[in-house]
Amino acid sequence: MSTRVLNTEKAPKAIGPYVQGKIVNGFLFASGQIPLDPATGEMVQGDITAQAEQAMQNVAALVGAAGTTMDNIVKATCYLKNIEDFAAFNEVYAKYMDEDAPARSCIGGVDLPKGALCEIEVVVYVG
Repeated sequence: MSTRVLNTEKAPKAIGPYVQGKIVNGFLFASGQIPLDPATGEMVQGDITAQAEQAMQNVAALVGAAGTTMDNIVKATCYLKNIEDFAAFNEVYAKYMDEDAPARSCIGGVDLPKGALCEIEVVVYVG
């Protein structure tokens, strides 16, 4: 089995005993991204739109650091503090995905680290 830990300054550092991502046999398993500003490590303030934008930027940074694009995401799992934010979250999420979007699950009503309104984890084919 081929494995490599992914580290990039363009995404927030892990806030616990885990890595930003791990590449295993051609797939990136990215840790969940909450709306932390990678430069400061602080939570982006604002509503679900602002927080979803930062979380998606963090996902894009990890995907880019793995040497691939968002088009190669095969599975996304999204967590929302409030399921009522589903439509607004989707508007931001859709900006980052092409028409051949990945498979996805979205779970609402969960408490997330640091009081985040959303968290996004992805599995990405990197070849």
